[in-house]
Formats: sequence, C-alpha cells, structure tokens
Amino acid sequence: MEMHSSRVIAADRATVWAALNSAEVLKECIPGCEELRGSPEEGFAATVKQKVGPVKATFKGEVTLSDVVENESYTISGEGKGGVAGFAKGEAKVRLEDAEGGTELFYDVEARVGGKIAQLGSRLIDGFARKMADQFFERFQAHVEGCSENEDAAEA
Repeated sequence: MEMHSSRVIAADRATVWAALNSAEVLKECIPGCEELRGSPEEGFAATVKQKVGPVKATFKGEVTLSDVVENESYTISGEGKGGVAGFAKGEAKVRLEDAEGGTELFYDVEARVGGKIAQLGSRLIDGFARKMADQFFERFQAHVEGCSENEDAAEA
C-alpha cells in the first residue's frame, strides 16, 4: 500500500521538526500507541494495540529514523510483530517546506503486512492503513498547532 499527501501546519518549521522528533508527541499521535520510548538517534521501541477487521493484536516493534536532514526531512521506518495476527512493516518519507501560514509537511507512506492480517484482503488493509495515517497526521497537526497557539498566547 502506498499513500502520498501533504498538509499545511500553522507553525514554523523548527516547531514542526521538534515535534516530529519527540517520543512524547509521536506516542500521543500514533493511534493505539500504549508505549513509545527511545530517541531519534537510537531509535524507538513501541507497543501499539489495533483491531483490523476481526483481528485484534498488540504489535511490538522498532522505529528508526534515517536520511535525516535537520529541519528538512527524514525517513521513518518501523516493523511490528503481532504474534499470530502477523506483522506490519512500513516507512514514511517526511519532508518539510515553508508555506504561507506555516509549514507544509509532505509524506510518502509505504506499508506491508503479513500473516493473518494479510488474509483479510488488500481493500480492507489499504483502507485501514489510510485511516491510521490520516489519524496520525490529523492528531499531529492538532497537537503542533495547539502548542503554537499556547506559546503565542503566553508571549502576548
């Protein structure tokens, strides 16, 4: 499954970049994330609970950042194993550009699944993956914009 999209976030590039590299922010934004620990330099360990169609699973996995260009772009890659439910692998190439009203965040996502989950069919999996990506970026945008508004109010 592949997905390509972008959204304008009402915050400066440095604020968006800092949020993209914060374990706390990422944990808050990843749907079903119960635990996320680590650092951008060493990678993150995650525990995520999800229900895909009739299959419920707890995925434990690793997330790493590569091709990092400070305040501009990186590739975030992850792999999680959900026991008998199967596995999920994916990566997103994330790029930031200055835009009117803030920062435009571009993302190209590629995801693969195997095991019991893969037996559900590509239409269900693709729909679920799109929903997860949309939820993540909606939450991320709301978090960053909310923090920016709070900082602006504090400075006033």
